[in-house]
Amino acid sequence: MIGSISSYSTAQIGNAAAFKAASATDPISDATESSGTSGTQGGSQTISTLARQLAASASRAEERDKTLTRSELADKAKTALSQIQGDAYFANKAKHDSEVPKTSDPELLARAKQATEYVNSAARGGTSEKNPFAGLSREQLANIIYDDSGTYTVNERRAASYEADRQEEEWRVKVTTQAMAEYNSTGKLTNFFKSVLDHFKELPAIEQAQYPKDYASDLQSKIDLDFNYRTHQAEGRGKDPMSLIEMLFEQSPQQANELHQKSENTTKEVLIYSTAALKRAAAC
Repeated sequence: MIGSISSYSTAQIGNAAAFKAASATDPISDATESSGTSGTQGGSQTISTLARQLAASASRAEERDKTLTRSELADKAKTALSQIQGDAYFANKAKHDSEVPKTSDPELLARAKQATEYVNSAARGGTSEKNPFAGLSREQLANIIYDDSGTYTVNERRAASYEADRQEEEWRVKVTTQAMAEYNSTGKLTNFFKSVLDHFKELPAIEQAQYPKDYASDLQSKIDLDFNYRTHQAEGRGKDPMSLIEMLFEQSPQQANELHQKSENTTKEVLIYSTAALKRAAAC
């Protein structure tokens, strides 16, 4: 069955490889450096407070991913996300806004305050406040979002989810634009499906767990099919081109109907999704 394009571009907020623990002389990203207290001592770069926190979070995430099943990871993600969005978050909004880290470190206190100012401004549509986690990788952001150890305040985790949303949205706009160009030039969406599959494989395990179990294999089957929506033929390598009629005979009645509708509505779906991709993925 060939599903709708939007079903392959919508990622739930929610990385398989862990951010490895860093030593005091490990190189760190520009975003991490600017968010912490990194500097240079005797020609070696010191690691920032945030980078140390991320390393500890990555270690916890790695252990979590080793011990939990896919379904358990999905449940863990659902619980973690309920703490930073939706009714549960807003029911305790005053508490979250007044939360401060259990530390006297001025850097951590300032970052928590900045996160609260940012999420409240963003909720009102403001753009003047800076997200303290802007520019971190998806993996680093996930290590913050799903870390319920108390290392980060709830609003810090929420701010990290905003940045993850922004990056996801940016990717969606790019990939759907490419999908439209691919369809207009070839009548296919094979490269689009490849891009979506590659993107999925790069997500942390806890985010992958929020997708259907057969998500990757379903995408791979569409890549192998190499379907041309203009000629209504499957042109996959190693097989003779298969017409839409032949494919319909091989499908169940429900699958056949969905396939037929897909071939008729592909262009419309791409256009619709390209517009939808401009909206935020997660509720504010």
